[in-house]
Amino acid sequence: MKLTANGIRIEVEDSGGEGRPVVLLIMGLGMQLIAWPTDFVQSLVDAGFRVVRHDNRDIGLSEGFDEAGTGNLIWQSLRQRIGLPVRSAYSLQDMADDALGVLDALGIGRAHVLGASMGGMIAQRVAASAPERTTSLVSIMSSSGARHLPGPRADVAAALMRRPPSRTEAALVAHSLGLVRLIASPAYPQDDRVLTDRITRSLRRAYRPAGVVRQMLAIGADSGRDSLLGRISSPSLVLHGDADPLVPIACGQDTARRIPGARFVAVPGMGHDLPPQVIDILLQQIVPFLQIAERRA
Repeated sequence: MKLTANGIRIEVEDSGGEGRPVVLLIMGLGMQLIAWPTDFVQSLVDAGFRVVRHDNRDIGLSEGFDEAGTGNLIWQSLRQRIGLPVRSAYSLQDMADDALGVLDALGIGRAHVLGASMGGMIAQRVAASAPERTTSLVSIMSSSGARHLPGPRADVAAALMRRPPSRTEAALVAHSLGLVRLIASPAYPQDDRVLTDRITRSLRRAYRPAGVVRQMLAIGADSGRDSLLGRISSPSLVLHGDADPLVPIACGQDTARRIPGARFVAVPGMGHDLPPQVIDILLQQIVPFLQIAERRA
């Protein structure tokens, strides 16, 4: 369903029914709400939670910002490297306000906020800016945004900047599959046919490469989040793979260090994806954490 949240139209999926504690799931760069594995969502529902997912602005079926253009991504990346401000059409705080707007539109006062990758960055901003709305925070394979932290492995960074050779479905699927393989969990490989089916489904639902660029610029323009993390007062869990080539584990460790009382869990062999075995490991940490936080709240 589409809701008006923070003044824009946002696509939302609401599972589990009213009268339950809410878990708000926020996905990462260029990823749609369907990127949350079905088994992950269902396990949270089975554990007694209402699960709300949404397409972030500019991606999936939510409102776009094509009138803003994209600018020069390479030039903006160079500005970031030398410490100059990055220009973006919107900010990660705007996206955090979108997430809070989704809760408002559904009449939800408080939620456990769980984000992956860029979604973790957005979730951190939700927890820092709206502590009264945040029952708990779970940040997965994300970062504090501190400037001294390591970036993606060189081949992954190059792949992120590379464009597909054409816009045929076959070329787009092959391009995406190449990136997914680069960042995948080495200990938990997935069958190419499964990945291809998932990528194809996503592309057929929505293909918005300009939105991905604008989201990348929003990440690059986000400054000062590391200093905000000390304001987070909700119970916080930080999960990160020790084989993540896109957002190295040092980024997750730094996030946990900056959030008062946060618990950090490293997942051996996990990269920057959510294969079934990793989902099982994460749920073993997340479900009891949410249940304890809910009882305390």
